[in-house]
Amino acid sequence: MAHPYPIREIARQAGLSEATVDRVLHNRGGVRENTAREVRQAIEDLDRQRTQVRIGGRTFMIDIVMQSPARFSSAVRTALEAELPALRPAVVRSRFHFRETGPVSELVATLDRIAKRGSQGVVLKAPDVPEVAAAVGRLAAAGIPVVTLVTDLPGSARRAYVGIDNRAAGTTAAYLVGQWLGDRPGNVLTTISRGFFRGEEEREMGFRSAMRSTQPHRTLVEVTDSDGLDATQRDLVLAALRRDPAITAVYSMGGGNAATVDAFDDLGRECAVFIAHDLDQDNARLLRERRISAVLHHDLRQDVRRACQTVMRAHGALPPEGAFPPATIQIVTPFNMPPVAAGPRDGA
Repeated sequence: MAHPYPIREIARQAGLSEATVDRVLHNRGGVRENTAREVRQAIEDLDRQRTQVRIGGRTFMIDIVMQSPARFSSAVRTALEAELPALRPAVVRSRFHFRETGPVSELVATLDRIAKRGSQGVVLKAPDVPEVAAAVGRLAAAGIPVVTLVTDLPGSARRAYVGIDNRAAGTTAAYLVGQWLGDRPGNVLTTISRGFFRGEEEREMGFRSAMRSTQPHRTLVEVTDSDGLDATQRDLVLAALRRDPAITAVYSMGGGNAATVDAFDDLGRECAVFIAHDLDQDNARLLRERRISAVLHHDLRQDVRRACQTVMRAHGALPPEGAFPPATIQIVTPFNMPPVAAGPRDGA
């Protein structure tokens, strides 16, 4: 496992002891495969971030903890690493703790390990449940500031929330559905990854309230508990479509959109309007192919930059600043996609 880094630096990045890292690097055995994988991941993270590591300046080690489909976690990682140069002269180093699904107890255990090991800050996307809020309290008590990303934990000791106004996003989606459906009959499928993510819950409340006041004749059919994963989403959507032949539109709050589109295709059903969230690789492709109508997007790079700056302020490295406004909601169609997501032009 060739690398240019001291064992101490790899151990810090991985959150492991130097002795454990030494055993992995020299194949001495007695180490679980998961631990060896953490060492390899730490070296990969250091490779990506080494251009930011320099003598002098202040270094902040931040832990990114997310329960999210891999496509979104990957987008956050890319956004963070793209923002690192803008954070100079400070040096931000990051450890990533990503999971697509699993019991809350495992997520809490991850947060508690960070509290015990130490960190300059945690950027967190997690369910809004009492166990997670309590773990955030333990991090705060240990002097580790927590910033929630895209979905909030307002009853916790988190220092700040960065992301969009999710209720306004839901209202925006209802407006778009109404405008595009017009006088056409039809019901709307709403898809949520899990009911305990506050961001999705707020989107759903905004959407439902606006639909009730402007389009009360339409029934909303909910699909939930897919974790935003294609493998589970497809079957849930197929079942919903079979139960209700009047579904002609979709508002997706939690992902799994490729599977949702495929379910419509499998049954030979038309989806007249499809509103999604976040311009990840899947949604960018679906948008280019005209298989979804619009994506409610926000600048993840701005979000992670604000999260890192909040951590720096918590440690007195930046002057205090008032609360910043929610991220701007962008309505992205096939005709105004950002250059990075747009890909090659048709016919190129």
